Amino acid sequence: MDDIVKQAMAKWPNVPDCYGWLGLDARGAWRMRDERAQHLNLAGDKVKQAALLGFINRNYGADERGRWYFQNGPQRVYLNLEATPYIARTDPQLGLVVQTGEAFGVPERAFMTEAGELILDGGGKVAQVDDRDVAQLLERLELDGEAASDEALMAWLEGGTGGLTLRIDGMLAPVERIAAAEVPSRFGFERTPGPNVG
Repeated sequence: MDDIVKQAMAKWPNVPDCYGWLGLDARGAWRMRDERAQHLNLAGDKVKQAALLGFINRNYGADERGRWYFQNGPQRVYLNLEATPYIARTDPQLGLVVQTGEAFGVPERAFMTEAGELILDGGGKVAQVDDRDVAQLLERLELDGEAASDEALMAWLEGGTGGLTLRIDGMLAPVERIAAAEVPSRFGFERTPGPNVG
């Protein structure tokens, strides 16, 4: 967290939290959601300004309830998450990276939803893979030690047997099925946080 943010929090400790104005889409873009976007349930405009992106990335975190936020000076701006708190993509030099620019590292476990979304878990982060990068990782799936064909993968997703693994950097991560609706509760985060009640 930036020092200027810590100083602002100390100076103004009782600034009300903000909800609904910032989102993270399933491709890792931060989105500003004005009143119109909120009212119409739109994604909002992509944040493109480099300094603001860096500021958000450095001051991103979660509270004890699994509500993810951007600490904007003294104010917490809680995020709407389209997918997971982190979105991973592949980088030719760095391997897997998340939207904040940090390396993801090697996943300890992976999950696939009924729609074929790939979710990685490891190093204290849960990240859905950007759909534009999923194909690269699907090529690294193995079923019972053999390269998983498209047909074998579809059969596995539909309840077939066999041990599915994801090979990254010489390591094998077990892959489990997960229903998309169960992802937030399984990993302890809220997709659309609201204020504490009571």
